[in-house]
Amino acid sequence: MNKENKLGRGLETLLSIKPSSQDEQTYRLISLSSIESNPQQPRKNFEKNELEDLAASIKSQGVLQPIVVRKKNNSAYEIIAGERRWRASQLAGIHHIPALIKEMGDDEITQAALIENIQRENLNAVEEARAYEVILKNKNLSYENLSSILGKSKSHISNMLRLLDLDKEILDYIISGKISMGHARALIGVPNAKELVQEIINKNLSVRQIENNTSKFKKNKKKQAPKDPNILDLEEELSEKIGLKTSIHFNEKGSSGSLTLYYSNLDQLDSIMKRLKKN
Repeated sequence: MNKENKLGRGLETLLSIKPSSQDEQTYRLISLSSIESNPQQPRKNFEKNELEDLAASIKSQGVLQPIVVRKKNNSAYEIIAGERRWRASQLAGIHHIPALIKEMGDDEITQAALIENIQRENLNAVEEARAYEVILKNKNLSYENLSSILGKSKSHISNMLRLLDLDKEILDYIISGKISMGHARALIGVPNAKELVQEIINKNLSVRQIENNTSKFKKNKKKQAPKDPNILDLEEELSEKIGLKTSIHFNEKGSSGSLTLYYSNLDQLDSIMKRLKKN
């Protein structure tokens, strides 16, 4: 089974899409003005040129693939999948768009929107990481569960989430395309990352060059005594259960120690505090 097929079936299952001959009977033309975007939509950046190209196609051919929405009240709908088509339709100046109306909860919508965007490779690295973070937090999933749902490896999900440890300024450079994913990964955990990112941009440094610049720091980190594999397993298990990076340290005798939870923003801190208070 290839990745695209797995994601496709995942989206199809979430949206309960039937064969087109049956599904066409449930499509409706809905006024664009009665449709709202999904606030949990993972994709935040829509390229103007891409929207204009799609708008030109819609003017010529119409909307060939209906969007998917859910009903919010008697007169309003919220997008589940197809926000790009909805935005382009507005640019094209049309007043109605074909839509499939589904009943879905907030968590299902977030998951469906993420799968759709990943399948179409519409998300930048930061959007993808933030979407993983939202689903792990809201649905209380483990990395393994999310990996199975999305058709992505646990290591890929973990590596993407580590990006969120970077400073917001660096994340903005990833979003704008000023630095690549390779540059960003080389900066994770580096104390002078904000200085280095300016060097990358000003001097047009390659990923290999920035890796060489940060290798000394990362080698020093590796010189620390390796942790017991059993402790590493415990850390991984805890991280998967709570959706946050964890670190366990024992004293020399092994009779006591400390447990550290790492959060990358105040929302994560607020979430873990609520769960601790509830328990």
